Parts: sequence; C-alpha cells; structure tokens
Amino acid sequence: MSSFIMAIDQGTTSSRTCIINQAGGLVAEARESFKQIFPKPGWVEHDPEDIWYSTQRSMRLAMEKAGIKGGQIRTIGITNQRETVMLWNQKTGKALYNAIVWQCRRTQDLCEKLKKAKKEKIITAKTGLVLDPYFSATKIQWILKNVPGAMQKAKAGDALAGTVDSFLLWKLTAGQSHKTDVSNASRTMLMNIHTGWWDEELMKMFSVPEEVLPEICPSNADFGTTMGLGFLPDGIPITGMIGDQQSALFGQTCFEVGESKCTFGTGSFLLLNTGKKAVKSKNKLLTTVAWRLKNQETIYALEGGAFVCGAAVQWLRDGLGLFEQSSEVEALAKTVNDTEGVEFIPALTGLGAPHWRPDARGLICGLTRGTTKAHIARATLEAMALQNVDVLLTMQKDLGKKLKDIKVDGGAAANDLLMQMQADYLGVGVVRPSNLETTALGAAFMAGLGVGIWKDQKELRRILKVDKEFKVKMSPKDRKARHVRWEKALERV
Repeated sequence: MSSFIMAIDQGTTSSRTCIINQAGGLVAEARESFKQIFPKPGWVEHDPEDIWYSTQRSMRLAMEKAGIKGGQIRTIGITNQRETVMLWNQKTGKALYNAIVWQCRRTQDLCEKLKKAKKEKIITAKTGLVLDPYFSATKIQWILKNVPGAMQKAKAGDALAGTVDSFLLWKLTAGQSHKTDVSNASRTMLMNIHTGWWDEELMKMFSVPEEVLPEICPSNADFGTTMGLGFLPDGIPITGMIGDQQSALFGQTCFEVGESKCTFGTGSFLLLNTGKKAVKSKNKLLTTVAWRLKNQETIYALEGGAFVCGAAVQWLRDGLGLFEQSSEVEALAKTVNDTEGVEFIPALTGLGAPHWRPDARGLICGLTRGTTKAHIARATLEAMALQNVDVLLTMQKDLGKKLKDIKVDGGAAANDLLMQMQADYLGVGVVRPSNLETTALGAAFMAGLGVGIWKDQKELRRILKVDKEFKVKMSPKDRKARHVRWEKALERV
C-alpha cells in the first residue's frame, strides 16, 4: 500500500491540505475559507475555532479527493501564517480571545512606547526584527493586559500561547504537545535568534510569562502524534513545522547562500538564504531564521515583505466590485497597454519593508476622465511587482551583489502578465515552478526528512520542476523611469 505525506497549510484567508506522494507530486488538495473579523479600523482577528474547523475539513476533503485512508498517511507537516497568535485555556482548549492576525495594527501605541523608551535597538539586535505591530509579542501582551483574567491564568499555568502551528499541533495531539519550530518562534519577537531560545529580557519587556510559551524545536523534529481525531488514526507522526514563508523558501529548494524566492499570497514576501550567518540588514529588512534541521546548524535569511499583494486584487473584487473572480484581473489589465499615469499604492494595512510605515494608508492617484477599471487593474498588478522591487534592491545592498534570478510561487504567480512585470521591473529573471504550492511542498519536504522518506536536500532538488522562465524585456532606461514614477507616488502616502 502506498504511503503519503499530509501537508497542512493554514493561511490568512483559508486552511488548505495537500496530499503529497513520495515523488513530491501533488496528489490532491482541498481548501476551506473562513471568516475575517474586523472589529475596528486597522484591527484584524480570526476565531480560533474557525481555524481549527476549516483545517479539519480541508484534511478530510483532501483525503477524499485523493481516495486514500488515514492509515496511508505516513507523516504530517504543518506550515502556517506566522505572526498571528492566540491564547487558549490549557484545560478546556477554549480560546481566551480571538486570534490577533499578523495584519492587525492595534498595538502600534505599545510599539511607540517602546521606541520612546529606546528599546528598539536591543530588540532588533536579539531578534533581527524591527519594532512593529506585525510581530507576535505585542499581540500577546495586548491579550494578557486587556482580557479579564488572562494574565492570572497565564502565570498559573492554565493558559497557553502560540502561533497557529502550536495551536494546530496542540489540537492534533489532543493537548499532548505544546511545541513550535525555530522559524515560527523567530517571528514572535520573544526568541533570541542567536541562541535559538526564548529570551528572558524580551519576555520581561513584553510582560509575557515563559510558562505560556511552547517548546522550541528543529523544523523537522518529532513534534508529537495524532490523537483522538476520529477521521485519522492515532499515532501518525507530525515531523515538520515551519512558517509559511520559510516553508516556501525550503520548498523552492533555495538551499544555497544567495538563492531567493518571492511568494505572492495575501501579502508578498521575499526571502534570501544567507546560510549560517545572520546577516544584519542596514536597510530595515528583517533577519530571520529560515530553518534548523535536526543535528544541524541554524540557517538564516533576509526577508522583506509587503502586507498587501493578492489582498489588493481581492479588494478590487470585493470592495470596488471591478470583477467577480480574482483570476479576471489579468485579462482586464491586458485590455490597456499601460496605466496612463494611474498609480496605486496598496498600503491598505500600512507599508511593510523597507519603509515600515504602519500609519500609511492606500492611495490611488493620477486619475482622469479617461481612467477606466482596466487602468486601475493594471496599476494594481504593477504595484504588486514594484513593491517587491523596493525589497529586492534593498536585499542586494545588504548582500553586496546582484541576484541572478528569483523563484516565484503562490496563487498570483500563475499570472503571466504580473510575472513579466516582475522580471522587467526587477531587471532579473523570474523562475516559476510547475507546482506553485511550494509553501505546502516545503512542509511536506520537512516532514518527509523527519521520517526518512528523503535522505537529504540533494534528493529534494531533483524533485522540483520548472514550468516557465520569464526573461527581462524592459530596457534599463525605461526601468529607471518607472521606478522614479513609483517613488514619487510613495512620497504622497
């Protein structure tokens, strides 16, 4: 009987499960969307029970589509939206409050207080992160401070905190395992990326008791085994956990120093492998843990991301009603040859790297009587590519050399027009794999290494196949002129 890997990819707007075979092929996938909660402007939440229900449903549906039984699942890997965090009662499993999502800006005031207290320098030195509401520490701090009884439960050991990977692991193992991997822990702003452990000074700074935090493990550790699920037998090992962007880097087999990828999801995220060295950015990029395999040294990455990428297309669809399906944006944008001066800065939840402007708001400018929805659609795709240019050029400065090409993945990477724009505006080739779901594939690779399905990373490199390469067609002069127009629009935000 054949055996398979189950890769859970718990994202910002949906939970997805992929069934991967031992050749690294996608056998089946199932996706279950869940509700987004916006209590106030700038606040973003998820109901943890929605996350758990949608994850379970996607797991069952994926197995049904693949035509397999639970006993054929050899191992499970988990990848997840990273900085989103929640606290739950250790005894009942009930959440103390909704999950606070990575996009949420409610803790901006807490960050400003720490900046005024001159704490940002030491935080960045220990974590590689900038002091921003994006990360988990101030979110946990907010819940402990604002939810009645939360701090008392935390100090008494009755409450647990974790990013989504920890929560799903706890659920999958019937509360037997409270762990996280080093990549997810590096995004909390509570772990020292140089030691790989929770940092006492940081926990004190953010008023987070260590008792609530999960154990930090290598990314292909023995995290636990399934228990009490009903639709899966007990005892299936969970041997892979890794944050979604690091998982895409691993799934793209960017194992060598200088290899990079860009994932086009709700946001867009560029990661560059810097090997065993935690390269300190001089230009407001993040230094983050990429992964750590069992009995090996930690691998680091430089990261920059835009908070809104695919979410901008969703906004055109749902907020402005420009089309019914997100996939229609490419055809609409192609009906015009250029934006005719329309610029869209998609700062709908602030600006990420390298600007770090949580106060920034979206802007559409350059409108005339001749502007149509096609111009706005094209300006949106151009903005998705141009904000990545800001990050990549900054990465090249930190690395001290130009990158040869960049690997792409995620849903919007299927858009040929966008990928050509990306190659032209970056001035480097764009390589798209046959399987765009490299985030799930990275979790599968990690879990497979954990149980010995694949023996090493060289074997994984042979699995990944290329679909298409996009060569640069734009002249350096035209590229520079386009960058100048974009930078002028950014100045207006």
